[in-house]
Amino acid sequence: MSDHIVFAHPEFDPNEYANAILAGEPYPTQSGRIKTTRTASFEPANEDVSVAITKLNYTIEDVDKQLKSVVTAHHEELLTQAAGVTGLEKSLSSVRSGLSELDASLDKLRLKIRVPYQSLRSNVTKLERIQQASDILRRMSRFVILTRRLEVQLAEMNNGEDSAPENETTERNSMAIPAGQTAASTSGLVDNEDEKERVIAKAALTLAELTALMDRASESSCWNEEGEGRQVPLSSIKAVAAHLPYIDAARARITADMEAMVMTGLADLNQSLLASSLQTAHNLRVLPALVQELVMDLADAVESRIRYAFDMSRISKDVLTKESSTTSQGLMYKSRVRTEPTNVTAPQYAAALWTSFESLVEEMTGCCIKVYALENVLKYKRDLITQAVFLDEALKALENKPSTIFWNALSRSLEKHARESAKGSSFLQQTLTTGYPKLLRLFHSFFAKIAVQTDTVYTQTQQSPETIIVLRALSNFEALYLSRTANRLNEVVSQAFGGGTRSPPGMTEGINIARAVANELDSAKFDPLLVRSVAQNIASSLEGLLSRADGLVARDRLATTLVGPSATIQQVLNGQLATCLYHCHSRLSKLQDEYPEGVLNFCKNSIAGLNRAFERIIEPVLAAVRRELGAIIAKLHRMNFSDKMDPLSTMGGGSSPYMKDLVEKLSFVKEEILSQFNTPEASRQWVITIVKYVIKTFILHASIAKPLGESGKLQLTSDMTELEFGLAAFMTDKAHQSKRGTDWASVGDDYRALRAMRQLLFLDNAMLSSPAHTAGLPLLIVLHHILVRSPIPLPHSLHGWAEAEYVRWVNEHSDEESWTLVEGDLTHWEKMSEAEGNDVREANEYIKLARTVLSNATKGR
Repeated sequence: MSDHIVFAHPEFDPNEYANAILAGEPYPTQSGRIKTTRTASFEPANEDVSVAITKLNYTIEDVDKQLKSVVTAHHEELLTQAAGVTGLEKSLSSVRSGLSELDASLDKLRLKIRVPYQSLRSNVTKLERIQQASDILRRMSRFVILTRRLEVQLAEMNNGEDSAPENETTERNSMAIPAGQTAASTSGLVDNEDEKERVIAKAALTLAELTALMDRASESSCWNEEGEGRQVPLSSIKAVAAHLPYIDAARARITADMEAMVMTGLADLNQSLLASSLQTAHNLRVLPALVQELVMDLADAVESRIRYAFDMSRISKDVLTKESSTTSQGLMYKSRVRTEPTNVTAPQYAAALWTSFESLVEEMTGCCIKVYALENVLKYKRDLITQAVFLDEALKALENKPSTIFWNALSRSLEKHARESAKGSSFLQQTLTTGYPKLLRLFHSFFAKIAVQTDTVYTQTQQSPETIIVLRALSNFEALYLSRTANRLNEVVSQAFGGGTRSPPGMTEGINIARAVANELDSAKFDPLLVRSVAQNIASSLEGLLSRADGLVARDRLATTLVGPSATIQQVLNGQLATCLYHCHSRLSKLQDEYPEGVLNFCKNSIAGLNRAFERIIEPVLAAVRRELGAIIAKLHRMNFSDKMDPLSTMGGGSSPYMKDLVEKLSFVKEEILSQFNTPEASRQWVITIVKYVIKTFILHASIAKPLGESGKLQLTSDMTELEFGLAAFMTDKAHQSKRGTDWASVGDDYRALRAMRQLLFLDNAMLSSPAHTAGLPLLIVLHHILVRSPIPLPHSLHGWAEAEYVRWVNEHSDEESWTLVEGDLTHWEKMSEAEGNDVREANEYIKLARTVLSNATKGR
């Protein structure tokens, strides 16, 4: 059995076994052993092949013996299975009879279903062919009708063309025909043109129907698997194919006429002719393609014209050609072609460049008007059947409206060629930058020319998006122009502050700065966008001016000292700076009436900053003046105004020492301090403010001078007279002195109060509460004078204040608060006197007068 193991293996391969025997190798090959490579040789194998064959024969005989022994051992079972074959034959006979019956049923079904189906199928095929033939005949009938109609329409077109020369002859001879007959011939010519347009549109519609009829077969054709059921195209029919060249020629002619009508309509802006041509294109089913082609052609025309305008090589050739025509060829030096001009030829180049841009504006105007004329016709023209707007149909091929496409193409071309030309030519960049306002004016003329036919607006208050898109294409030139504007302004500011503290800017420099600002605004005034950009540059320059001025301002003690005898260097410096800021601000503030509100909003804060800087310089000085004058007036209380002195001795003694000091200080302030500020209008306001302050402060101090006797009243009267003369001299302006003397009307109520104070000093007690006798005086002054005459202490004495502190408190509070303080003083004194048991009969009169005055004040409120 071990001899059969090799052959019983599932992976036994006789070929490999034979090869192994011939090679003298064991079979199967043991796993893990490396086959030794045998070189080709003629040595015999280890084992003879005949021995192997003998073993195989022996093995086969052994297998036969084993099979016989197995059959012998199981012959009874085999006989039993052989006896069962008879039963299987009966079963097979019954299956055969069932199959025969099934075949008979199948034949019957074939007769009932398949044969009628094949008959029906043949009939359906015949019906389809009949319908196909009917459809062909129907389409051929329609084709014949349309072809004859097209022939008639083409004949009418030919007749219209034949009559055109006659119409031209009629026009030439119209000068010799009376007016009535000329009008009749003109109307006939117009009617002929209209009739021709209608005929072309009808012919286009006929041609479109013919095309649809020819293409219907290819669109609706269908094939089955056997290639049947195909709809026959009309072009495959000989009778129809014979007319195809004629139809193609008609199509070419109608298309040519339609294109000629479109071009004529756009050139003449004839909307009627343009509408007819677009209707023809719509009938030909080529409207979207036609509109797209027209818009692209107009955009390309503008781009080529822009490229032509920015071409410095072309400009150079033109200039050289003109020069060569005026210069002798024998004497002229021929050099290489230059695209950049010399100093001699720069004016000619600039003139040629601006002439080119003027032509460019004219070309842009024509193309833009044509685009809008086309869009307007498309917007209002509709299909007669579907009522679809032609513009909506054209948008199927266009990305946007024709006008939008045109503006985008125009802006792109302008921006592209402007940047490229500026990079390639420094002369062009410099010329267009320096003359940017002139370039803008050319585009303004472009916007003005198209405003009638289009919906674009470019005014000071409103700018259409299309115009802004176009102007943005010139942003590189605008940026350079604005940069130069800023440089000019900064240069003026630098020149003004170039001297530093040794030579600070004054009135001349302030006027020069304001004039430079006004010039820049005036140069850009015509354009609402440019003037805003210039205003922004002005704001930046003014901020730089404020920064440099702030750095020069002196803020130490010497800038506000009033010691004298002359102004300090710091005061002179601040006066010059304030003068510069004042004149610059005063001139710039007047520009608000010349420009729209939105323009100066950009530099409004900077202009206001000039005034604030001016006030920051002058306010400390004015505060020091008020403080110094107030301190001098407060010296009044050092004087003795009681009755201890003889009144007659004081009448000729003149004013008090403090009043002399006050008049001298006013003269010093006027001649040395305020004269440093060359600001006439502002100085006058300062003088009036100082005069009012001096009068009010003096009246307050004089009203609380206690004790006050008759000689003191005379001295105060003398001091008032001296004060009036001093203030008159302080207010007098030699340059604007009027013939009528000092302008006391500008001081107003304060001056009337000073004059009324003299009368108050000498009134009887009973008259003090009478408003008629105290007219022109503040009620607080009257109350003070009543208390001065009475034994009642004044409010500042009650609170322990100094006279100067009380006056400062009155100036800082309202009249009502001052009256309340006086009334509280009266009430407090009454309570204190009652508590101490003092005799108040002497003071009752004055208390009654004071309360009467307070009552009148309450009623008058």
